[in-house]
Amino acid sequence: MLPQGRMNVMWRLARSCSTISSRVAGFPAISQPLNYLAGARVEPSDSSAQFNLQYPATGEVLKTVGCSGSDDVHRAVSKARQAQTGWARMSGFQRGQVLKRAADIVRSRMEELAQLETLDTGKPIWEARFDIQGCADTIEYYGGLASTVTGDFLPLSDGNFSYTIREPLGVVGGIGAWNYPFQMASWKSSPALACGNTFVFKPSQFTPLTAVVLGEIYKEAGLPDGCYNIIQGEAETGQLLCNHPDVDKMSFTGSVPVGSKIMEACAKDIKHVTLELGGKSPLIVFADSHMDNAVGGAMLANFLTQGQVCSNGTRVFVQRSIHDEFLEKLVSRTKKMKIGDPFAEDTTVGATISRQQADKVLHYVQAARHEGAKVECGGEEVTPEPRFAGGQFLSPCVLSGCQDNMQVVRDEVFGSILSLLVFDEEEEVLARANDTEFGLAGGLFTNDLKRAHRVISKLKAGSLYLNNYNIYPVGVPFGGYKKSGIGRENGPEAIEYYTQVKSVYVEMNDVEAPF
Repeated sequence: MLPQGRMNVMWRLARSCSTISSRVAGFPAISQPLNYLAGARVEPSDSSAQFNLQYPATGEVLKTVGCSGSDDVHRAVSKARQAQTGWARMSGFQRGQVLKRAADIVRSRMEELAQLETLDTGKPIWEARFDIQGCADTIEYYGGLASTVTGDFLPLSDGNFSYTIREPLGVVGGIGAWNYPFQMASWKSSPALACGNTFVFKPSQFTPLTAVVLGEIYKEAGLPDGCYNIIQGEAETGQLLCNHPDVDKMSFTGSVPVGSKIMEACAKDIKHVTLELGGKSPLIVFADSHMDNAVGGAMLANFLTQGQVCSNGTRVFVQRSIHDEFLEKLVSRTKKMKIGDPFAEDTTVGATISRQQADKVLHYVQAARHEGAKVECGGEEVTPEPRFAGGQFLSPCVLSGCQDNMQVVRDEVFGSILSLLVFDEEEEVLARANDTEFGLAGGLFTNDLKRAHRVISKLKAGSLYLNNYNIYPVGVPFGGYKKSGIGRENGPEAIEYYTQVKSVYVEMNDVEAPF
């Protein structure tokens, strides 16, 4: 999942806000319970299973969080089921008004939410602000769309007719990833609620904070208690949610192996499912591209959120005639990125989410060296200041001399590693770009309009960018082909995945029975 909205204007706005302290004292969102049931924060019924919430930049333990067990999951689902009937009886306009008020509250509390998001993720504060602003837009968007969730009228012969009714599914369960925690909660809950469903969400154990605050914002906006619930925990808690017989749909964002397990669990009860999974997306740069724009696009495709973005264009194919110039400019700009305090306004590289993830990224750098790639810059662990010695900071890495069969080129790394590959002809690069089990995203830079649309039509991916990358205006659907997922989030298409259609045939004449 990705930043969204009016990119250039919002980017400047987010970068211009004042510097804030990284101290965690005084945040009630951290000190209070992180489960949220029926409109209130509550402790789990059994806190014997726990996990530590750490600030990625320092390794500081912000809070010990109790995992939700079977009783907690059952209670959350039961509260959602009890609330669903009344929420669905409200008109789409009424539901939309609640969401629109929630969007306004999110904007009014943007700084608080951005600070919490940075503490959760380690990403730069200006980037967190940008994310929160986009989430407010999404919630408002579905507030506006709620009143349009209607069926169709179909006139038939002899005065007969049929009509359809689009109804909510019921209780929707969601499991989010750690790279965009507030966005996960917003993108999944707002269309679900707009359609008359209720929602039970398990955030990633790495980033549990902001989803709970969203629940409080919904309540303040007028959402009835029980319509939005949060359970905290690790893999076992997620399994309990997926397997609960009273959950009608699961929406998951994360890895392919976990997504496969969730799909298997949902198959037992024939649950609806939306999966937004991994990617190994191509970015193709043709020789006629605007060079500086293409370099900037490649950086956006690889280095936001410390490279921890599922749709990143990590395989950058550059036409041979401009390869050397492109590489020189790319390395020069990458080296200027500032690694440092996530709460500093001029930081462009924050902290990697965990020790495990940092070690994984460093492993891929070493594997790439072993297979013959050249590290042009980055790929090292750094300590920007002594106070960050306990955190995980990695310098953005550019690899040249990459080949299609290298491990770093085939696997989803989920870190700031850009793999540069050379190509000669259009048909060649298309075949190589599509040679992956994933199909989440892709992009190209060219000034040839005919080529642009020709290449886009042949790229096997769900989200494509022309002369930019990782831009998601509100209302643009997001999702992938192949193993990158099932269904779509964002945009009007999401409504189809949170509703079901009832068809009604109306006979206006006598019944002619053959018996």
